[in-house]
Amino acid sequence: MKNKQSDDMKRILVPCDFSEPSVEAFKFAVEVAARSGGTIHLLNVVELPVLYDSAAVLSFEQAFMDDRKKEVEKNFTKMKSKWAKDMPVIVKTHIQYGSAVSVIRRMIQETKADLVVLGTHGAKGMKEFTIGSNTEKIVRSSSVPVISIKKAGKTVRNIVFPTTPDVDLEEITMHVKRLQSFFDATLHVLYVNTPARFKTDGKTKKMMNDFAKRFMLKNHTLNIFNDISEESGIANFAKEVNADIIAMRTHGRRGISHLTTGSIAEDVVNHIDCAIWTYKIA
Repeated sequence: MKNKQSDDMKRILVPCDFSEPSVEAFKFAVEVAARSGGTIHLLNVVELPVLYDSAAVLSFEQAFMDDRKKEVEKNFTKMKSKWAKDMPVIVKTHIQYGSAVSVIRRMIQETKADLVVLGTHGAKGMKEFTIGSNTEKIVRSSSVPVISIKKAGKTVRNIVFPTTPDVDLEEITMHVKRLQSFFDATLHVLYVNTPARFKTDGKTKKMMNDFAKRFMLKNHTLNIFNDISEESGIANFAKEVNADIIAMRTHGRRGISHLTTGSIAEDVVNHIDCAIWTYKIA
């Protein structure tokens, strides 16, 4: 059934490399598109090899691209037949060549996407510190909301919204309210109390009650969770309430600022298994 907030999720871009997480992302997008009456833009990016013998480049690249295109189209057909055949959704397929992150950014604009849904393996250890995952880069730079998927999804019933209610959060909160309405889910507003940013329960409860009243929240819970870090608190609370989606803002920091201050949203995308909805605040 079409949801009154469905216009927020009409055009859905799904980057796909046919890995298990990207297939799960497609399955999730099919459910969203069926609910919104929307269109899925299924994208595969072929990253071309670097060749140094200019005389061989043209013939090699053409043969490579032809073979790759046939393989991708075959996989697209299998995915659509298996996961979208009997669903009331339109699936348009795209094969693009170049850098995955650059192509995805461009396709967000060309398809006028309302939402990006992509699978992720996450990034850990030194790889995370030095280059991160492609998902992290898209989360950091996307002009539209991104839902990151690692494992098989399920019907969205519980959304966790980590927040600091003493900060001006009007833009992100209105987006999260529309997300909640779209899925007709319970919204769990969460404040993680850490040793570094400790607040007394009395003060925090008042802030959260004022926050809920200001934004006229419905079907919600207000929660204070004590933990050693915000990331750990979000992860542990999400498990307690069996969260289906964690909704977070990201500032899209880059360069030295990103390396020194990091991003809680990107850390959560990398390390927590449930779906993560992120939206970049300027």
